[in-house]
Amino acid sequence: MPAYGFAHLRSRRQHPEILEYLERIQATLDPFQGRFVIHGPPTEVVEGNWPGSMVLIEFPDLARARAWYASPEYQRILRLRTDHIEGDVLLIEGVGPAYDPRERAEKLRAQAETDV
Repeated sequence: MPAYGFAHLRSRRQHPEILEYLERIQATLDPFQGRFVIHGPPTEVVEGNWPGSMVLIEFPDLARARAWYASPEYQRILRLRTDHIEGDVLLIEGVGPAYDPRERAEKLRAQAETDV
């Protein structure tokens, strides 16, 4: 099952260390088969408010996403970003190609009935 590293980056300060981070991050992703799917602006907000930018990195599975984030190689460059950009980062498992939201609705409905 694919997994994703998702970042909502709100306040960005342009700094030489950010450029260094960008130059070095792909080498930390390669051993874990991570690849950028979305990387920053532009965004088109069609509902609500979205301050900042988005980054989405895909991995083959959640184990590799976790291993990448915890890797010594990534941890060595992490502060290059966190010292200059405020944001939230999540690791999350995706859904497979056979995902059907109707099945999720059925499970939620059944759970709601047992909670009553």
